[in-house]
Amino acid sequence: MKFLKTLVLLFTFLLLVAPWTSFAAAPCDDKPEDEKIQCLTDLMAEYENKIEELQGKQKTLATTIGVLDGQIVLTQTQIIKTEQEIDFLQEEIDKLSVKIGKLSEIVVGVSTLLSSRIEETYKRSFLPQVYLIFSSSGFSDFVSRLKYLKMVQKHDREVLFELEQAKQNYDAQKDLKEEKQEELKVLQERLENQRVLLAQQKASKQELLQVTKNDEEKFQDLLAKAQAEFAAIQSILAGKGDEVKVSEVGQGEKIASIISGVSACSTGTHLHFEVAKSGGNINPASMLKATDVDWDLCGWYGCDQPFGFSGSWNWPINGKPRITQGYGMTAYARSGAYGGNPHTGLDMVSGDMSVKSVQPGVLYRGSIACGGGTLRYVKVDHKDSDIDTYYLHINYVK
Repeated sequence: MKFLKTLVLLFTFLLLVAPWTSFAAAPCDDKPEDEKIQCLTDLMAEYENKIEELQGKQKTLATTIGVLDGQIVLTQTQIIKTEQEIDFLQEEIDKLSVKIGKLSEIVVGVSTLLSSRIEETYKRSFLPQVYLIFSSSGFSDFVSRLKYLKMVQKHDREVLFELEQAKQNYDAQKDLKEEKQEELKVLQERLENQRVLLAQQKASKQELLQVTKNDEEKFQDLLAKAQAEFAAIQSILAGKGDEVKVSEVGQGEKIASIISGVSACSTGTHLHFEVAKSGGNINPASMLKATDVDWDLCGWYGCDQPFGFSGSWNWPINGKPRITQGYGMTAYARSGAYGGNPHTGLDMVSGDMSVKSVQPGVLYRGSIACGGGTLRYVKVDHKDSDIDTYYLHINYVK
């Protein structure tokens, strides 16, 4: 029976991985150069549809790995497309550089020649016509010389106009080149970001395989722990935790230490910091003062964007905080980890495992059953306020 179950899981995995095996064939490689970008764009849309389809399936280790493989292939395709766009753009810039160089030579050469001719011509144009009369062999010769002088002046004006047009063309080509160079800079930055994302996605897949040991039961246990943590937090906020009053504490006073490693309803070292007002959740980022933090917001479940801090409270940990999950519908929450519910606190860690009270108040030591174990926490009931702060996955120090 166990062998049959393993066989079924393997077959399911192969079916999910199959959509991405076509990437190795690089279906756009055989396309003409001018059709490659469109081919890659169409391929990306196809991959996005497949990823969306997999995300709509039941949340299993196989479907999750299938999504991760799809995201990796999609990013690889985006990188190829960006590299192709960079190549085309660089080729355009090189052609413009050659064109600008030739135009520059023409403009300089004609300007020098024309300047000399116009100077000489106009010097002669200011000579008294009497001089032309005396220097001519006769009236007919005088008329011919005058007509020739006017013709030369007209021709010089036409050449001058053409020179001005050439200069305008030269300026336009220079402006176009600068625009292309700006586009190139944007594409190069995009390429760098895509390469960073690809590295994160590959690391996330390895992280998931390492955490679950490629075992479906371990993956389901991972999701169950997250859902149990959410349920436990809601019970704590509803006053269902087992709490004991300890003492009054001051702002910045040490009240706990972060548990190192795995603990009840926690897959690793971190402090879950929760802020509640009248039993409802508040985003902790709106209460903590702005500070320099490290962001660690990517995992097998996807990535979140950094966010700001707009409050006045000091932080509950010493040292530079590393933020591993924010408040709300985070990528981890969107993965279904909390059963469709948002993350209600802020996850953080630093090199110092100490936990401090962000405000003065009354300290309570608490615990609640969670995921087959006991989740330990402390609560501070803030003085002269209906705000409480909760510090989860900790060891007691008082």
